[in-house]
Amino acid sequence: MAFFVLQEQAVNLAREKRVPRSRTALLFCIPMLWASLTCFVWAEAIGAEVTDSSSSTTTESQKGTAQLPEIVVEERSDSMLGVAESSTQGTIGAQQLEDRPISRPGEVLEAMPGVIVTQHSGDGKANQYFLRGFNLDHGTDLASFVNGVPINLPSNAHGEGYTDLNFLIPELIQKIDYQKGPYFANVGDFSSAGSENIQYFQTLPAGIAKMEVGSWNYERALVADSTKAGQGNLLGALEVAHTDGPWIVPENYLKFNGVLTYSQGDASQGFSATAMGYHGTWNATNQVPALAVAEGLVSRFGSMNPTDGGLTDRYTLEGEWHQADEHSATKVLAYAYYYKMGLWNDFTYFLVDPVHGDQFEQTDSRWVQGVRASRTYFGQWCGMPVENTFGLDLRNDVIHDGLFHTEDRAALSTTRVDDVVETDMAPYFENKIQWLPKFRTVIGFREDFINFNNNNDFTYFTNGPNPADSGDRFGFVPEPKLSLIFGPWAKTEFYLNGGMGFHTDDARGANTSQDPTTGQPVQRALPIAQTEGAEVGVRTLAVPNLQSTLTFWALKLQSELVFDGDIGTNVPSPYHSFREGVEWANYYMPTKWLTIDADFAASQAHYLGNPVGGDYVPEAANIVIASGVTVHDLKGWTSSLRLRYFGPRALTQNDSKRSPGATLLYYNLSYKFNKTWSIEGDIFNLLNAKADDITYYYAYRLQGQPAAGVSGDVFHPAEPRTFRVALTMRF
Repeated sequence: MAFFVLQEQAVNLAREKRVPRSRTALLFCIPMLWASLTCFVWAEAIGAEVTDSSSSTTTESQKGTAQLPEIVVEERSDSMLGVAESSTQGTIGAQQLEDRPISRPGEVLEAMPGVIVTQHSGDGKANQYFLRGFNLDHGTDLASFVNGVPINLPSNAHGEGYTDLNFLIPELIQKIDYQKGPYFANVGDFSSAGSENIQYFQTLPAGIAKMEVGSWNYERALVADSTKAGQGNLLGALEVAHTDGPWIVPENYLKFNGVLTYSQGDASQGFSATAMGYHGTWNATNQVPALAVAEGLVSRFGSMNPTDGGLTDRYTLEGEWHQADEHSATKVLAYAYYYKMGLWNDFTYFLVDPVHGDQFEQTDSRWVQGVRASRTYFGQWCGMPVENTFGLDLRNDVIHDGLFHTEDRAALSTTRVDDVVETDMAPYFENKIQWLPKFRTVIGFREDFINFNNNNDFTYFTNGPNPADSGDRFGFVPEPKLSLIFGPWAKTEFYLNGGMGFHTDDARGANTSQDPTTGQPVQRALPIAQTEGAEVGVRTLAVPNLQSTLTFWALKLQSELVFDGDIGTNVPSPYHSFREGVEWANYYMPTKWLTIDADFAASQAHYLGNPVGGDYVPEAANIVIASGVTVHDLKGWTSSLRLRYFGPRALTQNDSKRSPGATLLYYNLSYKFNKTWSIEGDIFNLLNAKADDITYYYAYRLQGQPAAGVSGDVFHPAEPRTFRVALTMRF
């Protein structure tokens, strides 16, 4: 109760402006910090109580605290029975990733059933993601973590939840743990469609020296190794890569990547410290109008603006400590990183400025600091195994965002410049009980307390700071979670899941009440858009060597306004949306040397409330199919053939315009000469299909067209048949 009193006082003081806005966040932090400390005190008390009660119920031969069975899962082929809390939770291991042709680092996420990863710009820009009836843009409803560190960027200059995975080194990935839906208390913002944690090795099975070349001047070199260092292990990796792509304007994407990790201990007790650094620059060929290609004004792989492009820097420090015994398990992760991004894009050509063109620059530089801590108590209640987890996530982003009108990357005018401080504090609790041998539950509750502080430094309309676009807003969102797990019977388990989640909107949108270019009033965006989700699923291993899951799901998204970083103001989305679908995932290993996987996902997304103009959600993913056949290490040979189908999608609310489907085949062939040397080759777009990576429908203007412009298809083509060859030495 004291927490809510303190919180209310802070809100009232802020509203009455009796304290400076810069101190409002501190006022909110005081009651939130008090609540978190109280939470951990309760955790210790409850944990002690559970341990005491459990010791009284155990026999002399069972001294110690009971614990739910622990099963280590490292590959998708491993059984998840008795481990998973939903039918759409899983793990992808290093071997499965090694056998997949991957053209861009972010494509490792396509190993998750139902996920599409694509690109509409240069390879250095964050990917476009699709999952569960969403065009997730650059990651708005898919929460991504690397070694537990959150990657999504709130209040990013280009898009909310911007998820740039170009710093990934696929050869260092030990596994990817994924889960779908808002049913898990350990994740909050951006996780409504799903989330994943990409875990790096701390010690490599062998050192790696790799040289890779391919079509379009593709070149890549990687050196990675781990060694004993004192009482622990030291892992280091360096990567350099370059490509021009098939584009008429060479992409000239150049990136430098490095990782250094020191670790000690084992699964029961230990720690690690990691430093990462990434730098990338590129030229971008963005989407082109289908009309311009048809009229011969630009080729399919041509550019409407040859000066589009970008740059990114990312430097990370993280430290992790963990300890576990038969009574409890504790984990603490602290991280800090600096991120810098600059993007030059031109999507509408001469629609806004018929003289200089519509190119704009977006800049984002930020410092991010955070802590993720959890403590789990193992015990018994009335003889039933129980786990109680108390956790706390803290994150603070200090951001400088800018939006500028440019021509050939030279600034013509400033649209807006803002300084943002966004702080998220989220205590959570999760309880797992094995009620019966064939029935267990997971009950969770999380609450995110978020402060959105924006200081506007400049808008075009005021030619200086604009108080109407500055502000300090506070929001909190309760997120109950429930999972019921039945079975297994005949190696088959059933799941019922429900929960609430959310995604944030840009802090600038939450505090903007005046258009930065025209001065017209705009409605402030909701700082938090809540979601409600549920699913029912089954997982079976009844057929020998086949793990199969079938899931029916539904998700409702709250009405919201959305901040569009490309124009610097809010755009309306006044309706609730509802998504539903089915997923069928299969992983079959009839022999040790053969794997067959086949994943199918179908979904539909509609606005509710009889919306004007139609109820289809544009760009929402509809049909996704991913399938592959892999022969493993048969007398040194490994071969994989993969199919990826991205089905047609509504491009307009009335479904009058639809995108074409895209079917691509990938092929991988490798040979191990011995334990040291191997060679492999990848062919992307094996059949040289004339497919699109992504398609949009919107208004634009070419030179010579009417001032109002035209509306039509614009697309970014999938790369044509592409070859890559790599020589690897393991030592």
